[in-house]
Amino acid sequence: MIAILDYDAGNIKSVEKAIAYLGKEATITKDRDEIMSSERVILPGVGSFGDAMKRLKSSGLDKVIYDVVDKKIPFLGICLGLQLLYESSEESPGETGLGLLKGTIRRIPDGEGLKIPHMGWNSLEIKPGATLFQGLPANPYVYFVHSYYLKAKREEEVAATTYYSTQIHASVQRDHIFACQFHPEKSGTVGLKILENFLSVESPVKGED
Repeated sequence: MIAILDYDAGNIKSVEKAIAYLGKEATITKDRDEIMSSERVILPGVGSFGDAMKRLKSSGLDKVIYDVVDKKIPFLGICLGLQLLYESSEESPGETGLGLLKGTIRRIPDGEGLKIPHMGWNSLEIKPGATLFQGLPANPYVYFVHSYYLKAKREEEVAATTYYSTQIHASVQRDHIFACQFHPEKSGTVGLKILENFLSVESPVKGED
């Protein structure tokens, strides 16, 4: 079973549908026991960093996420879910993120001829051996919708980058924690392969997906 964390953020159902398309079972849940007994956990979402953190904290899901990470259950953050893994965001000054990874979430700088939010397809430059991108061609295109981007502190955790007005750290990996700024569930066959690779990561929780 794959747990998709329910904290009233947008875009959750599309992730569930993508997982189902891959023939796996997923449940949208905020129940701690159900999450902790899942083989993999996904934190999707679109919206405001500050509002999302308030919802995670008020529901207690922030503590559940820490427990998931401590248990080494494979964890995937998508879009806002990536940003929430970090300590803070320029979008919501004073609001503390989960702080599981080191880096800053910054507003995409204005660029001539570029629109913000960034909405569209961009190619990725992938770090050799990056788990989520195994079996994909060089520089695959994926779909982005965002106004803020990650500047990771630790280059060794960056799995893929793209360029839109500035270099964007588009995907990260540290041990069993994975995250994508883009939307794999909206990125066609490339995105499905990325999700499939995540579903293949070994989990300490045994059972059927």
